[in-house]
Amino acid sequence: FTKRVQLSPPPHYTNMPHSFGVRARTRHMFAKKFRQHGMPHLSQYMLPVKVGDYVDIFANPSIHKGMPHKHYHGRTGIVFNVTKSSVGVRVNKYVNGRILEKRIHVRIEHIRPSKCQKEIISRVKANEAAKKTAREGGEQVDLKRHPNKPKEGYFLAAPGGDGTVTTIQPLPFSDLV
Repeated sequence: FTKRVQLSPPPHYTNMPHSFGVRARTRHMFAKKFRQHGMPHLSQYMLPVKVGDYVDIFANPSIHKGMPHKHYHGRTGIVFNVTKSSVGVRVNKYVNGRILEKRIHVRIEHIRPSKCQKEIISRVKANEAAKKTAREGGEQVDLKRHPNKPKEGYFLAAPGGDGTVTTIQPLPFSDLV
């Protein structure tokens, strides 16, 4: 008579170890889209970037050099320095309940011009044009943004087309037993 013993695997085989690497949990973040693989275009290297520009940090996974940390991927910052192959960017980072301004240097391949100021700049131009026409015409103009008003009310045409209103009454309850 032999005693059966259930052998369990050693503790280090029970589950996968947790990794905290620099590129941990970036399987989709640092993956290129379908038919978008390969090196960046030359226009990316000729990007006109000046100090004070708003740029989006968007890591290009085909270029490993000068790649930003995964936390900064998709963040918008302001350029504070331009070197021959990289750009210094000021980015806000939320750390333990406070916002810190981080200064990071990122290669130009991982930078895109931001469109965050586009609406503001277009509104400023429109306001200046409106002010100029108001000055020439001699009237005042309201430049404030107002919320959209609700739509105007209207009568919906009856589906029958004759315009008579049909009143529908429920049938009285009748027990079928």
